[in-house]
Amino acid sequence: IPIPVVTVQTAPFEDQRPGTNGLRRKTAVFEGKKNYLQNYIQSVLSSIDLRDRQGCTMVVGSDGRYFSRAAIEVIVQMAAANGIGRLVIGHSGLLSTPAVSCIIRKIKAIGGIILTASHNPGGPGGDFGIKFNVANGGPSPDTVMERIYQVSRTLEEYAICPDLRIDLSRLGRQEFDLENKFKPFRVEIVDSVEVYLQMLRNIFDFTAIKSLLTGPDQPKIHIDAMNGVMGPYVRRILCDELGAPANSAVNCVPLEDFGGRPPEPNLTYATSLVESMKGGDFGFGAAFDADGDRYMILGENGFFVNPSDSVAIMGANLSTIPYFRQYGVKGFARSMATSAALDRVAKAMKLALYETPTGWRYFGNLMDSGRCSVCGEESFGTGSDHIREKDGLWSVLVWLSIMAAKKQGVEQIVREHWARFGRNYFCRFDYEGLDPRAAFYLMRDLEAVISDKAFTSQKFAVGDHMYSVEKADNFEYIDPVDGTVARNQGLRIIFNDASRLVFRMSGSGGGMGSTIRIYAESFERDPERHNRETQVVLGPLIAIALKISNIHERTGRPPVTFLVSSLKYLCSFSLIFHFFFDSDAYR
Repeated sequence: IPIPVVTVQTAPFEDQRPGTNGLRRKTAVFEGKKNYLQNYIQSVLSSIDLRDRQGCTMVVGSDGRYFSRAAIEVIVQMAAANGIGRLVIGHSGLLSTPAVSCIIRKIKAIGGIILTASHNPGGPGGDFGIKFNVANGGPSPDTVMERIYQVSRTLEEYAICPDLRIDLSRLGRQEFDLENKFKPFRVEIVDSVEVYLQMLRNIFDFTAIKSLLTGPDQPKIHIDAMNGVMGPYVRRILCDELGAPANSAVNCVPLEDFGGRPPEPNLTYATSLVESMKGGDFGFGAAFDADGDRYMILGENGFFVNPSDSVAIMGANLSTIPYFRQYGVKGFARSMATSAALDRVAKAMKLALYETPTGWRYFGNLMDSGRCSVCGEESFGTGSDHIREKDGLWSVLVWLSIMAAKKQGVEQIVREHWARFGRNYFCRFDYEGLDPRAAFYLMRDLEAVISDKAFTSQKFAVGDHMYSVEKADNFEYIDPVDGTVARNQGLRIIFNDASRLVFRMSGSGGGMGSTIRIYAESFERDPERHNRETQVVLGPLIAIALKISNIHERTGRPPVTFLVSSLKYLCSFSLIFHFFFDSDAYR
């Protein structure tokens, strides 16, 4: 009997505008609000032109977080009812974000739906997210996100096949006859790792990496999949293919709540990795976030690699990777908030450097038009034109390739890079869960301050440091490919010694208030001064940031003082480090 297609009446929600990484909300919103999930899926499907939608192929995957399986069932039922011809879904619903991008490109799908809230916590009390990637395998550009939002605001009904049931645990093809449809609807459950693994084989010298990991001088490695989607990938690729011992990979079972901790690869949440590395038994450590697009690298004794340095070091050593020897290196790109370490590599290699707003979608046009080979963001994402997403495991394999070629450890590679190019000291700290109005007015008033003509001749004396403002603006980006303009992408103050301060409102939260991120950066050419503590170098800049933004008084957030030892970590990087300097210390 053909499966009936049902049209269900609904009413629009006002809050379904996707952010930087799709629509993220508390899981309870998707699970508990009637039709909230269905409305958004219908908005995504309706944003695709009807002629393109009929009979097309889409990819679906998740990071395994709580509510993913229930959501996949709804997506399958609605895709069928909306004329999609074929869905390709990862086994048990699992696909990393890089794997989704890879499969979309390989099978020429019209796009893909990824169920993830990235590094945000999972479980019934955690966050859930829906991300739509387009035909190039990359995140939706602004125009597509705007289309989805406009549909969501006027939606009155959605189409669904409530009787359609699929088995996510059975590899292979399942076919369904639908009412009023000429062709059967097909679902293909595919191995989560295989297609992605084949791609990596064609990029890297697996023999060289395997010799590194199994040879006489092998560095013991320690990889933490943080109970997200990356477990199966780490086991299959690093252990089975590349010869890393099985016990070098931990937390490899995907769990709906990621074992009760945020799946965030940083020094705060990947604490078991940090502790293991500090012991000195391991020469290389890495952690991945829930959906596998972000990563953290640690060297022996817990030596931390700043993500802004990581992409610069990769860029300087691409000749170790067969893919780049074959296709060449076209150019580099980084988000504006990322440190300028990559710029120095681009200059030395005589390559173009593009500075974009935050959000991986901005790199897509550059790569599609052949302008850019490697790009990165300070928030632990790096990737290349092999797909259109940031790619954590690819990044780890780049690092292992460099180590194999140079026969050096992580710290030695980083220090030699600094000696050659100089060191960009960099940190970021976040004020989260702010009252949205307070955050908006703070940024508006700060923009007025830095836009004043007098500000560009302003000098700040902090201790024995003198900082002279060279340029201050609200960053805007004109896409060199299609000329589209992205405005209001962050306030930046550039000083005449190349130091920078950046203030940004972030769009990647779970809808829980606003987040303001502050970034500080200072360049040091002199190798004698490359061993200083990050918070000592950047303290004066942070004092300036606090003074001109007045953020503590304006947000009602008292400054929290930490011990200097913990500051060493908190400042050398920081994703959700709610640490705030007491500006009195610098007066």
